[in-house]
Amino acid sequence: MRLPLFPLLIAIIVNLLVDTYIYKALTHRFRSRIPAQVHLWSAVALFILIVVALLMPRTSSESALLAVMWMIYIYISVYFAKYAFVIIDLAARIPQLLRRKRLRWLSAIASVTGVGVLGVMLWASMINRFHIDVNEVEIGIDGLPDGFDGYRIAQISDLHVGTFGSDTSFVSTLADRVNALDADMIVFTGDIVNSRSTELIPHAAPLSRLSAPDGVLSILGNHDYGDYASWPDKAAKQGNMDLMKSLQKDMGWRLLLNECVMLHRGGDSIAVIGVENIGDPPFPVYGSLSDAYPQYSDSVVKILLTHNPAHWVDSIASRPDINIPLSLSGHTHAMQIEIFGWSPAKYRYPTWGGLYADDNGSHQLYVNIGTGTVGFPARVGATPEITLFTLKKAKNLH
Repeated sequence: MRLPLFPLLIAIIVNLLVDTYIYKALTHRFRSRIPAQVHLWSAVALFILIVVALLMPRTSSESALLAVMWMIYIYISVYFAKYAFVIIDLAARIPQLLRRKRLRWLSAIASVTGVGVLGVMLWASMINRFHIDVNEVEIGIDGLPDGFDGYRIAQISDLHVGTFGSDTSFVSTLADRVNALDADMIVFTGDIVNSRSTELIPHAAPLSRLSAPDGVLSILGNHDYGDYASWPDKAAKQGNMDLMKSLQKDMGWRLLLNECVMLHRGGDSIAVIGVENIGDPPFPVYGSLSDAYPQYSDSVVKILLTHNPAHWVDSIASRPDINIPLSLSGHTHAMQIEIFGWSPAKYRYPTWGGLYADDNGSHQLYVNIGTGTVGFPARVGATPEITLFTLKKAKNLH
């Protein structure tokens, strides 16, 4: 995927100005030329790094694409730190417009802030993206059969295993954490890979260890169809899809492709519906709720697995003709940034993470913010999430 030329040129010009400012500041504030020279050559090295990353063909091997992702992340991390320093240091120089001295204490804060920003970026990529949180949520459902009062579901989503390459340590730890919850059923709500099904091969073994009495049910996300990779022909892309289905079957997972599974407890039953990806543009629509469960207005209690929460917003919420009290989604990742409950994802997705309900509460949605990363290998807050749901008859909800 090519970056737009104009924004790229603007970024290069801005970064050149930032580097020039820092070089001059170091030249004027230190007697030794070493700090300025170190900055100059590091800026040259970063420029070479980003040029190499941008020129590498996108049809390269998965390991090469992983290297490109890390090169871009390193570049962005360093320049975020530089931006923080320059913005605050410029404020420190405002008194010079009045022929007064620069506020050295504010320049010191600028330096500390720059180092802090770089530290946060390193922490987000090296530590926080591996720190798994378990969120326990009780869901009240009107008409829930007695046999399913207290039923427990573990949800994981958006693994994007390609970002881990062949390192299976995180996926193995995740499987152990999920199994330790002793859920009645495990669900995976899409985006198991970044672009190609072959990414899943080294991770199939640890994921096959996931176990629950009612099994592991999964659906596909927008990244799982091969739409983000280049293929020589339609047959190659279909082969990629066939491999995805085969791997999940070998893992012991039940992949729901616009299908429904009935769960039974004694004489009671509920339905779990899994649709293929249904989302807003530019994501292709593969799913069909009517194909998966034609009588969606009947009295059976139903749980819907749908990757993109936009499906719930557009087609489920506030629809009295649809009796689906609970939908489970992923997709948003909270944009891999969440700070004290705030995420930039809120400006893109009205339902970006956590539990939501429509006006009368008859349709609920939970958005899991995922366990993996895509685009950049870090999570600033927005720690990897396992959600453990306990279904309750509405009158028994604590």
